[in-house]
Amino acid sequence: MSGFDPEWLALREPIDHASRDAGVATQLKAHFAARETVTVVDLGCGTGSNLRAMAPLLSARQHWHLVDGDPALLAEARRVLADWADEAREAGERLRIVKDGREIIITVEDVDLTRRDLHFAAMGADLVTAAALFDLVSGPWLEQLVAACIEDRVPLYAVLNYDGIAEWSPRGPLDARVVSAFNRHQRGDKGFGPALGPDSGETLLRLLAAGACRCWSGDSPWRLTRREAGLITATTQGFAAAAREIAPDLAGALEAWVRERRDADAMVVGHTDVFAVP
Repeated sequence: MSGFDPEWLALREPIDHASRDAGVATQLKAHFAARETVTVVDLGCGTGSNLRAMAPLLSARQHWHLVDGDPALLAEARRVLADWADEAREAGERLRIVKDGREIIITVEDVDLTRRDLHFAAMGADLVTAAALFDLVSGPWLEQLVAACIEDRVPLYAVLNYDGIAEWSPRGPLDARVVSAFNRHQRGDKGFGPALGPDSGETLLRLLAAGACRCWSGDSPWRLTRREAGLITATTQGFAAAAREIAPDLAGALEAWVRERRDADAMVVGHTDVFAVP
């Protein structure tokens, strides 16, 4: 899976955090409420947005193991997290930070997730998490991860799994065709083999249920307004670029479509959050 632009990740971070399903997050918080320390493995961590969103839900002492295949993003994660913290200091390969009274130790791992062993119990993992990742992975890869979590009895928290819904307001006559093409593009190979795309949330829940996990799920849609005009524009352009690859016959109409949709009053992009305990 190729790396993402840090500017894109920074643009989407506020709405990513605001969109998470509160009920699912409450279950996560309750599960770890009695723990004094917690060790979290964050897959496809990007610049550490998932850590910044989840840290307030977890114990006063946390160890985060950030995993990504993009060394530039991992370096950016260390920088951004140090800036975000109230206190930060390097300790060899580790970054130690303090934020709102919580002590957080951060390690990073630069690795291709298609080649890595997906068992994390040996490093003391209490939780495996991922944000906006599972719609990019293949079915067999997700099966391996879920099987490893169940075998190791490690809970899994997966947020912002794209569900195939995208709507602009006011609606336009070309919207449905563009979204359909985008969703087909999402099922292409993103580095893990044919991706689950919009089926990721349902597939994850099915695998977890088959493994007799306790599961909580909820919708976490982006609800964008003119306050997020920049994100509407960037997201619209991303939909158009993907649609152009899948449906070249749309190329002539997409330029005008982007001009109209990027100035939309509102946009909704659907996602699903899941927390599971083996």
